[in-house]
Amino acid sequence: MPAALLDAARSGDAGAFAQLVGPYRGELQAHCYRMLGSLHDAEDVVQESLIRAWRTVGSLDDRGFVRAWLYKIATNRCLTAIERRGRRELPFDLAPRTPATEVRWLEPYPDISPETRYLARESVELAFVAALQHLSALQRAALILREVLGFSAAETADLLDTSTASVNSAVQRARKVIDSTAPTQQTVLRDLGHEATAAIIARWADAWEAGDVDAIVAMLAEDARYSMPPLPELYRGTEQIRAFLVARCSHAGGSCLRRQTANSRSAPTCGPTTLNGSYPAASTSSPSGTDASGRSSRS
Repeated sequence: MPAALLDAARSGDAGAFAQLVGPYRGELQAHCYRMLGSLHDAEDVVQESLIRAWRTVGSLDDRGFVRAWLYKIATNRCLTAIERRGRRELPFDLAPRTPATEVRWLEPYPDISPETRYLARESVELAFVAALQHLSALQRAALILREVLGFSAAETADLLDTSTASVNSAVQRARKVIDSTAPTQQTVLRDLGHEATAAIIARWADAWEAGDVDAIVAMLAEDARYSMPPLPELYRGTEQIRAFLVARCSHAGGSCLRRQTANSRSAPTCGPTTLNGSYPAASTSSPSGTDASGRSSRS
């Protein structure tokens, strides 16, 4: 980093400050998303962090460790946000043996941009981010800083204003909660290969476009669950889902479908139309987990 740029930023040059912090904005947003589980909250915290950075840029020393400095500010803003909002309620529709990683209020993360493509896709997968929300704030921050972002234990301790021993202890406790040996969604997709994955998505999309309930249900796991916010109903198992879809399709004018990516996965988003042909914005259905046969465990 040019010393002149740092000096200009510390002297109050807004343009120089923008050049100084701009390259890190994308990864800071991904970091805050992991911490908070909400893209909306992450965007707010990143904005607050950059305002804080602008106000304190004069304290940045000549070594110019901009990335670590920004992560310290952003992480502490996340910890403050977590403390203020308290523990969020668990989903009302969780079945007795529902995996702890399924958290209703999580928001999906947009597909990774070219600027942040070097970030591990697994680190913004919905299942991983959901699991993080079950950790304490310190455990969450320590695990992300150490094992996702690659900061050393000493660096992490400095960012969190704690001791190295405390960081190591927090990471060990976090690992017990999150099974790092479990295959990630990206691992499954790589094992399937692009062509097989595309074929599964195409089959799912074609079934919805055709209104083929039998084909849709055939792709679901036996313990699949289906919900359509804002409607409160939750359907468990293929028989309940089939009955709902048959009843819905019998009086709906068709289905809408578009392909999109979120949390680094491609999937169709769709929902039946109403009698007047409008598309309810909250009506969505997409497979969140598939195996080699293309079966979906959640809709």
